[in-house]
Amino acid sequence: MANTTTPFLSVIAPLYNEELNVGRLHEAIVAALDHSRFAGHYELVFVDDGSTDATYARLEELAAIDPQVKVVRFRRNYGQTPAMAAGIDHASGKILVTMDGDLQNDPRDIEKLVSCVETDADIAVGWRFDRQDKLITRKVPSRIANWIIGKVTGVPIKDNGCSLKAYRSSVIKKVPLYSDMHRFIPALSSITGARITECKVRHNAREFGESKYGLSRVYKVIFDLLSIKMITAFAFQPLLWFSLLALPFVLLVLASLAWVTAIWSSGAGASIVLPSGVLIVSLSAAVFLVVCGVISELITRSSGRRPGDMAILTALDSAAEK
Repeated sequence: MANTTTPFLSVIAPLYNEELNVGRLHEAIVAALDHSRFAGHYELVFVDDGSTDATYARLEELAAIDPQVKVVRFRRNYGQTPAMAAGIDHASGKILVTMDGDLQNDPRDIEKLVSCVETDADIAVGWRFDRQDKLITRKVPSRIANWIIGKVTGVPIKDNGCSLKAYRSSVIKKVPLYSDMHRFIPALSSITGARITECKVRHNAREFGESKYGLSRVYKVIFDLLSIKMITAFAFQPLLWFSLLALPFVLLVLASLAWVTAIWSSGAGASIVLPSGVLIVSLSAAVFLVVCGVISELITRSSGRRPGDMAILTALDSAAEK
């Protein structure tokens, strides 16, 4: 591997109140990479997600003694996805690896994931096949969630929640991340035609600190999943998506018209208040959704982005090289 000023590998770790883990995490990553082919060709990007403990102080100490360390600090806690996105933005490597900051991911698996990407993939997803978490509260819900995510997005991944992943920089830097979208990166990347593979990785029990995940995230994940379905299925044809959403209301409009017509034709003097109300509400909803679709279509087309732009893997121009 050529010695260049730009690192070949960037390892990104979002951190929130991990003062007891920061030093051990840095030590474990350095030990793994300094004894690999990446020695001298990597950087570590730590993102302090608004920690309220001494996490940032520990990071300052590491940055002072290790020139390979980059530190990004948030003013307050924003969550794992924004922290991961910030780390990706500040990473310089050709291949990027993301991992948790609690040492449940094993840095010794980094080289395996990078090799998977180098072989013939754009993204290598870690699969915690021997997960060290509680069965009822973590493992079972995770398996159900992974199955649902696979069915909805059409991208079956055994372990979407595993933060240990490797990416080609050219692919991951094109993926917009917001809300809790970090677990849906494979699905989002599928829009670009990214080649995705899975690799078995180790999983360690947490020794210090507490898990930042809880049932409160379920609500956000559900809506993120709906958003992902829309993005992956209709990213460049939003009018079609909104038209499909409007279809049930159009059918209600037709049914309401038939209902009102039947009442008038019968001459029985029955009230048309209820069918008229259904007609007005359904028609309003249908018109609203179609208008949203038209506006979204205009925004998509005016952005100048075409479906093929994100899917380009390599573009050779012999004339330009001469």
